[in-house]
Amino acid sequence: MARRSPLGPVPESAVLRSRLERAREAAAGTGLLIAPGSDLRYLLGQPGGSFERLTMLVIPAEGAPALVVPKLEAPGYDGLPLEELGVEVLTWVDGEDAYGLAADRLRGSDRVAVSDFTPALHVLAMRDALPKAEQTLAGPIVRELRMRKDAAEVEALRKAGAAIDRVHARVGEWLRPGRTEAEVGADIADAIVEEGHVVADFVIVASGPNGASPHHALSDRVIEAGDVVVVDIGGPVAEGYNSDSTRTYAVGTPRDADVAATYAVLRDAQQAAVDAVRPGVSAESIDAAARDVIAAAGFGDFFIHRTGHGIGLDVHEEPYIVGGNGLLLEPGMAFSVEPGIYQPGRWGARIEDIVVVTEDGVEPMNQRPHDLVVL
Repeated sequence: MARRSPLGPVPESAVLRSRLERAREAAAGTGLLIAPGSDLRYLLGQPGGSFERLTMLVIPAEGAPALVVPKLEAPGYDGLPLEELGVEVLTWVDGEDAYGLAADRLRGSDRVAVSDFTPALHVLAMRDALPKAEQTLAGPIVRELRMRKDAAEVEALRKAGAAIDRVHARVGEWLRPGRTEAEVGADIADAIVEEGHVVADFVIVASGPNGASPHHALSDRVIEAGDVVVVDIGGPVAEGYNSDSTRTYAVGTPRDADVAATYAVLRDAQQAAVDAVRPGVSAESIDAAARDVIAAAGFGDFFIHRTGHGIGLDVHEEPYIVGGNGLLLEPGMAFSVEPGIYQPGRWGARIEDIVVVTEDGVEPMNQRPHDLVVL
């Protein structure tokens, strides 16, 4: 039976043990300091919480890893197989030197990698505790593990994709003239949870001219007949893996005569990028596959962001599908394919699927149609 932490199921001990061992190997003699967050969840099965009191997973180049945690917060880690993993729990109470406790595990290390989103409060204190050690970012180390999803991770992404597809299938229940973006967004947020997510992490309902702002979110603008509306939504399922899917809707017949033809260009661009995904091709070539179609139709200046981002325990993680990224795709890599065309003051559109690289091609995690949805 799978263990559960307060925040969801925990991967099998063998999986976590392998991740810890591979992290140490990837660090190649560098000590690792992993603060609460997605890296900690990947390595131990629990993200923890970051407050003014130090919590830190310490992985020395040699010797057993340790979880340094305030004694009052230690019960929150009871659901983890720490003893089976060989992770020693080092608790401390207010007034004791938590940073010295962590540093003791890294004495003699001349290089220490700190997880990317560690609060500066703790980064600077650990620098004082290890004054002779060079500090670097742990992101380049841990991302080499996290970029390649295993079968259980891919299954969690499938689950998340299916859940957000069910929400998109219901958008017609809420999106209609006379309602504000905020009102529609509140209904969508409730449905995201109803359909299988732990929480609604983000909800974008961008109507009419607001659709030309890719990260618009919500406003009190009243949706009008003829509006084109971009709906970009997602959140984590219990396993911690995220959905992220965008579809574009029209509230009745679009008022702008160019919508159908422009949207057809976007649909072709998104499909061209998905079709280009396979092992051995570069991340930047997927970006180019979408961008070239849009540019050839004369809309190049209206595609103002990268084609995609990796996804997993974070909504945005490696690999990034962007020009200049020569990373070669490998099986298990998961990312969005989401070109858009944004015409300031008028309207915008975006189509987004999450895809996973397979041994010989690509598997989309989202199955909703790509056509403009006219409600």
